[in-house]
Amino acid sequence: MIPASLVLNAGSSSLKFQVFEPGAEGAPRRLYRGLCEGLGGEAHMIVRDEAGAVVADDRLGAGGPGHEEALLRVAAWLRDHRSGHRLAAVGHRVVHGGTDYAAPMRIDDAVLAALERLVPLAPLHQPHNLAPIRILRRLFPDLPQVACFDTAFHRGQPDIAQLFALPAEIADRGVRRYGFHGLSYAFVAGQLSACAPALASGRVVAAHLGSGASLCALAGGRSIATTMGFSALDGLPMGTRCGSLDPGVVFYLLREMRLDAEEAERLLYTRSGLLGVSGLSNDMRTLRARASEDRRARTAIDLFVYRIGRELGSLVAALGGIDGLVFTGGIGENDPATRAEVLRGAAWAGFRLDEAANAAGGPRITAGPGPQAYVIPTDEEAMIARGMREVLDDTRRPAL
Repeated sequence: MIPASLVLNAGSSSLKFQVFEPGAEGAPRRLYRGLCEGLGGEAHMIVRDEAGAVVADDRLGAGGPGHEEALLRVAAWLRDHRSGHRLAAVGHRVVHGGTDYAAPMRIDDAVLAALERLVPLAPLHQPHNLAPIRILRRLFPDLPQVACFDTAFHRGQPDIAQLFALPAEIADRGVRRYGFHGLSYAFVAGQLSACAPALASGRVVAAHLGSGASLCALAGGRSIATTMGFSALDGLPMGTRCGSLDPGVVFYLLREMRLDAEEAERLLYTRSGLLGVSGLSNDMRTLRARASEDRRARTAIDLFVYRIGRELGSLVAALGGIDGLVFTGGIGENDPATRAEVLRGAAWAGFRLDEAANAAGGPRITAGPGPQAYVIPTDEEAMIARGMREVLDDTRRPAL
């Protein structure tokens, strides 16, 4: 039977999954993508094939089914639709790998314990990423599992780029710049090598713009600086996250507004960003549709673009110049207006927007000589599938 790999991305109330088989020369080929959402409440599972056709659309039942029930339903669906495939391994997106993990890792007791110790560094993400791992280890102890880390791509940054100006005893507790969206940036770096080899070997800023947003400076395809730091709250304004913030604002929230730590955390993670500034939505599509009539919607867009320009300048300085800019993520791939505004603001660096190419979605969206801009769709799940292939030998995996 053909070995199939399951890739999981677990959130607090959702479970995204994709199924891959070996393609040409062993490269992963996607078979299905699915989502279990509303976990803990009215849960719902939808699965699409690679062409985008819906092949399953099921309610998971009343009573607030959680991640375990969702995993069992996904496993049952795969058994019923395997068509000559056997489930050979599971790969997981894990937000935080700390300083120790710079590559995909097969999960054993020691690795899982190490990842659990990192929960204080990513308390809103890490527990949800680890929950399916523990469930699958209990239900299917012989099934190989691999963790792929959003922080790993940035572990090769210069030490100075990872430091905060804090006392050593605090840094020794793990308070440093980690960076995130690493799976996305690793995929984009690989795609650049295929579509623009000369650019891939140069100085590039990749912009992962979506509900979560960040920029990464790439030198020869390697991360040397990124806008996210200790947490995924840093850097650019995002859908509901504030981005870079004077730490004094946090003290103000605690002392003057009498928020406790949990309330302040919820404010900065879930009520800020595009949603907080606009008072309307965290969705760029909604803001664009309302921008002409709603001043706050326009302000949210303008702040987002302005901060991209500011952070772009800092990364160009870190690179010592720039040869290219890559847009990816939900906004970066699908919103030509945001791309145009960013590139017009970056005219100082030599970018010349090609209006027609940008409207068509690229891939190249600049004209003439000088630095070039591209649109490259990201695929974090494919990157996880590749990482699994690096770690595991398909021919020796047991079937589920």
